Amino acid sequence: MLLLARVVASFFGSFNYSLYLCNIIRKIMEENYYLNDAVKLLKALIATPSVSRNEERAADLLSRYLMEWDLPHGREGNNLWVGCQDWNNERPTIMLNAHIDTVKPVASWTRDPYQPVQEGDFLYGLGSNDCGGGLVSLLQTYRIMLHRPRNYNILWVASAEEEVSGQNGFSRVLSRLPQIDVAIVGEPTGMQPAIAEKGLMVIDGYADGVSGHAARNEGVNAIYEALDDLVWLRDYKFRKESPLLGPTKMTVTVVEAGTQHNVVPDSLHYIIDVRANEYYQNEYLFEFLRKKMKKCRLEARSFRLHSSCIPETHPLVQKCVAMGMKPFGSPTLSDQALMPFLSLKLGPGDSARSHSADEFIRISEIEQAIDTYVRLLSDFQL
Repeated sequence: MLLLARVVASFFGSFNYSLYLCNIIRKIMEENYYLNDAVKLLKALIATPSVSRNEERAADLLSRYLMEWDLPHGREGNNLWVGCQDWNNERPTIMLNAHIDTVKPVASWTRDPYQPVQEGDFLYGLGSNDCGGGLVSLLQTYRIMLHRPRNYNILWVASAEEEVSGQNGFSRVLSRLPQIDVAIVGEPTGMQPAIAEKGLMVIDGYADGVSGHAARNEGVNAIYEALDDLVWLRDYKFRKESPLLGPTKMTVTVVEAGTQHNVVPDSLHYIIDVRANEYYQNEYLFEFLRKKMKKCRLEARSFRLHSSCIPETHPLVQKCVAMGMKPFGSPTLSDQALMPFLSLKLGPGDSARSHSADEFIRISEIEQAIDTYVRLLSDFQL
């Protein structure tokens, strides 16, 4: 670069100005280099089916790319991670995370979901938006930041089974990771920071009756037994509303009862979808609901998917705001629910494209994401 500056100086007459121009040229070349690597990897991932619980081939692919880029890494199941060569346990650690799995393609795709097709600025393919764009952008950011001055450790993690909150996803790899102080999760947010996220709890409800002939006044109808509880679930509103996430919401989404028209049903099963804001823990909500039921018994499938939030005063959030970004609350679930440390969601793409037919991401969104991540993490004090 110094030699190039001297050559340019011979034309422009100022060595300092020429060095400035050379630095601009170097930056442009570096950005194009990492952007090209990001797009190449994303196309390869799209062409490698990785529906949740079947991510082995995608993990193998990522492992090969990491080795090609001389990045020694760890692997637990289909989860991969790589730290920095200058790791220092005395420094704080920032984790960059995104997931490698996808949902199953919906029937209304008009293209082959596993055939990456680039049309101008658009790249089509299953997982391109959720969450391939964030995954490859954060990986290239990690590569860039390895060679930049930092007062923190940087860790990149690719997790599996995010779309199903599976036990072999982030939960499985967590114990293998070092202590983490804060994380950036690359879900599609239009590169605006989601600093709060609703949790999820699925509850099964049961009502018991006694079967009998519908033509006679016999039996105990399990549907009628459940009615008062179902109406209460429909009408109840939780008191604490979040300025970012709104109210905690519960919705009865499935009801199953009866076998045929002339038999009084002796059992009823229903499912409640509970989306908690940051003011309520799942365990508390379950106990509260269980005590409110008059006839039905409830069973929670899991308490592990809690709501998450990061204070607006956190240095990472403050840096986002200083860069012109606007924090918001996200209603959709991510691996943040499994992270016992502070985190925010920030990634390229649009959540509205996720899980939809003809999913796409723009190349310019990946380019913007890499640039934004690098500016966010440069000269950052944690």
